[in-house]
Amino acid sequence: MKIKYEFADGTVSEVEVEEYIGAVIIESRRKEDNLSRKERYHCYSVDSAQFEGMDFADGGTPETAMEQKLECERTARALDSLSEVQRRRLLMLADGFSIREIARQENVQHRAVVKSIESAKKIFKKNF
Repeated sequence: MKIKYEFADGTVSEVEVEEYIGAVIIESRRKEDNLSRKERYHCYSVDSAQFEGMDFADGGTPETAMEQKLECERTARALDSLSEVQRRRLLMLADGFSIREIARQENVQHRAVVKSIESAKKIFKKNF
């Protein structure tokens, strides 16, 4: 059995192989072509959420992306308006630390952390 190979530069070469090796090569090429064809026609539609469900679509639109970007910028500006201690404590609180854990890590009384976070929240809300 002769198997034809076509190289990237356009040259073609024929090789004589045994029947069972030729059958394996032909089957492999067939599977590769089928997979290539399957991937080529696997397109996603903008309206796919209507047919595939919301699990398929991310629900994002250019408007929501812009809103998220603006919200991130506002959040960054609001965080920049805080002092370093307030920002650090507020972020630790947001990461799930308790007031007492924050106080323990910074070697201060928990009441100082509470006041710091309360004032940070007020400043943050005012600037946000």
